[in-house]
Amino acid sequence: MSKFVPKLAVKLVILMLMINMILGVNISGGECDEDLDAQFAYQSDSKMVSCTVQKGDTLYDIAMEYQVPLRELMLSNNLTGSLILPGQVLILPEASTGEKALSRGGISREELMILARLIHAEARGESFEGQVAVGAVILNRLENPHFPKTIREVIYQKNSRVYQFSPVGDGSIELEPNEKAVQAAVQALQGEDPTGGALFFYNPDISRDKWIRTLPVMTRIGNHVFATSSI
Repeated sequence: MSKFVPKLAVKLVILMLMINMILGVNISGGECDEDLDAQFAYQSDSKMVSCTVQKGDTLYDIAMEYQVPLRELMLSNNLTGSLILPGQVLILPEASTGEKALSRGGISREELMILARLIHAEARGESFEGQVAVGAVILNRLENPHFPKTIREVIYQKNSRVYQFSPVGDGSIELEPNEKAVQAAVQALQGEDPTGGALFFYNPDISRDKWIRTLPVMTRIGNHVFATSSI
């Protein structure tokens, strides 16, 4: 009977190797692997990657890490909301060569979160469009020669010891932004601008600034009036 032992051992080794090959694709949790199976592709010429959601992950975190627009991430996984669960596998379309998730240039995570905090502090009671609009004002100032050239400097700018944005002065900018505000910041950074190029916004029901009311109005979204420079 001993002559059958070597053959049995060989078969066991082969079986173990086959199991390792099958399971090896997903052995490293939280890491993305190239998936060449056409069943995952929603575009015939797209290469896809799969990523396993880890505890604490958000859609925003994954979109930023793999440089994929948040909206496309949701579409490619048929998501209608932001809820994702640990262990869930997300399919991500590979970004085109030279394409950036954020069309307004290279923005650090720190700057994005500063923008999200400002949006949350200024417009947390507004619609999603209204929050994107507030973010767009900050980014429009970046492109204007009369304002600073970084998101942080724009948000923390002050004239005559008065901050441009009241949440900086009263400290509410330090509040942790919710996911809606973060998504609004991402949309603004991707080029969404419901204001049409506004450089200022204010709530006409509570603003006491007479000068800002003299500026040409671009639009009104929710409780905010969006205006541009008179120059």
